[in-house]
Amino acid sequence: MNAALNPVASPHVMNTYGRLPIAMSHGRGCRLWDTNGKEYLDALGGIAVNTLGHGHPKLVPALQDQVAKLIHSSNYYHVTNQEVLAQMLVERSGMTNVFFCSTGLEANEAALKLARKYGHDKGIERPEIVVYEKAFHGRSIATLSATGNPKVQAGFGPLVEGFIRVPLNDVEALKKATAGNPNVVAVFFETIQGEGGINPMRAQYLKDVRALCDANDWLLMIDEVQCGMGRTGKWFAHQWAGIVPDVMPLAKGLGSGVPIGAVVAGPKAANIFQPGNHGTTFGGNPLAMRAGVETIRIMEEDGLLENAARVGEHLRAALAKGLEGKPGVKEIRGQGLMIGIELTKPCGALTQRAADAGLLLSVTADSVIRLVPPLILTTAEADEVAGILLPLIHAFLAE
Repeated sequence: MNAALNPVASPHVMNTYGRLPIAMSHGRGCRLWDTNGKEYLDALGGIAVNTLGHGHPKLVPALQDQVAKLIHSSNYYHVTNQEVLAQMLVERSGMTNVFFCSTGLEANEAALKLARKYGHDKGIERPEIVVYEKAFHGRSIATLSATGNPKVQAGFGPLVEGFIRVPLNDVEALKKATAGNPNVVAVFFETIQGEGGINPMRAQYLKDVRALCDANDWLLMIDEVQCGMGRTGKWFAHQWAGIVPDVMPLAKGLGSGVPIGAVVAGPKAANIFQPGNHGTTFGGNPLAMRAGVETIRIMEEDGLLENAARVGEHLRAALAKGLEGKPGVKEIRGQGLMIGIELTKPCGALTQRAADAGLLLSVTADSVIRLVPPLILTTAEADEVAGILLPLIHAFLAE
């Protein structure tokens, strides 16, 4: 059948995703409609990307204005909004400067290069970077090597060397793994692991790692690609612990759907890259920069950090109440509008069942239901999410 006549068949597209048989047509706020006219409540937000939901009345005209003016010019020239957005990020992070790219993978790749160059500049010939079990940093060969998931690494060896892997929230394990090793240059992790199953780093652990990095002159590199940009109720999830990293990759929610990535650097990392060390064709283009500037502006105007914290807490409470004492429910965790519900058995089937019931979500790490809706979600919509999801979980666990 012609794909144009059947929007849920893509025979000429490489088969890299286990897709649901749905194609989206349009969206408004936290709602999406497929090509058959079926309505969905969006609790996935394009996987933590659509910060402002769909068709935001302030964002759309700004992007239309930018598209009509200039989409791309190249980094041979200054791009005015690069400086505007960089200043916004520096002010909100307490850091120094920014490199712009197009994706979270590129931001993480740049962070790994920064760490290696930092080591080489100190005379370390084979720099090593501490990474974590269950981590996910991307699918390029380097970021895949930093990732802590054997399943996504399988078939792509040999992986890149130079990584030391440790468990989460165990500072003694970190000290033991690095003891007497002069080649360690950085510690790299997500404040709240996304693909790994919504696993948060504890606040005290974050403080301990910051202190350890300071004591050893290592870079503290925090991947805020999924948990950053207001999702937890602060601009960046590590800010709950009152620390500042040396390197912070961002992407996903920064452009509300327009592809954008960034690496924010503190004083220790701000001048490692010099002209010729790193670059990008699409990164920092005028359209993406306008999307980033407008996203932050609208988030502040509309109080979306406070909303993420408040509505997230409301949703968590509703889920906790509905699942209290339920056999088969292991844990509800996360912060703000980044919530994981871990079950005791694989629950991938719930992705399709939820969509059938008009709710979009994902299952990650096999048994964790992931909710990362737009930050504009209301308490009424949160109640609706719980109202659809709870019966599905109860029915699934009863099987």
